[in-house]
Amino acid sequence: MQIKCLIVDDEKPARDELSYLLSRQQDIDILAEADSAQDAISLSLAHEPDLVFLDIQMAGQNGFDVIRNLVPRIEKAPIFVFVTAYDSYAVEAFEASAMDYILKPVSEERLASTLDRVRKMHAETEDPLKQKLDMLLAQVGRQKQVIDKPAPTYTKVSILTNGRIRLMDPDDIIYCDCEDNRVFAHTYDAILPVYGIASMDRMEEHLANTAFFRAHRSTLVNLDAISEFSPWFNGKYSLTMNDQQKSELTVSRSRVKDFKLRLGL
Repeated sequence: MQIKCLIVDDEKPARDELSYLLSRQQDIDILAEADSAQDAISLSLAHEPDLVFLDIQMAGQNGFDVIRNLVPRIEKAPIFVFVTAYDSYAVEAFEASAMDYILKPVSEERLASTLDRVRKMHAETEDPLKQKLDMLLAQVGRQKQVIDKPAPTYTKVSILTNGRIRLMDPDDIIYCDCEDNRVFAHTYDAILPVYGIASMDRMEEHLANTAFFRAHRSTLVNLDAISEFSPWFNGKYSLTMNDQQKSELTVSRSRVKDFKLRLGL
């Protein structure tokens, strides 16, 4: 059974080397070569190959983009074998999804192993092949999301009000303090108990990725809610907050240096 093949790589020497190695396989029919993702998509739609040797890093769109753009537009997905010089995060995705990859430079022995797997997959029915491709796309999507998705800059604070738990944005809190193993969130016009957190150390950890600063052993202040500040006695700093009461808080002497660094002073 002949296996129709497409070679995709933006470097001609790499295409030539792979083409030479594949030409020695009697059951591999090389339909065409593509030097870009867009050409790979166009040629795949035109020729409907059974097998695509696909480079990852190419100018413009990459090998992953070929899969994402091609699969929804083709009735039967080809077998994708990635040929790459990078053994990075993608390698694990390929292995987990039962697709294959080859690291450059391609050796004849490694290619033979890959083609054995391809021949077995080509003999399968359409559904298992599509399932394996779906697994690959899911893995690639998850890996890309981990890399591209920025870390969250804030988290919600659980507030207990009238027997119900409300999620509050940290930006709405002026400062937090602690009394009798209870943490309280001070908003513009109210003082509300925080649910599920009983120490200032734990609250500081919870708000680590926000604009809050540990000004005192028992106080966390929202730097964005400071109206003004000034040096005070014994090396401390005095803060005036922008809540309704114009609360006055203190930055302890041991924390003044970190406070100024946070403000870029």
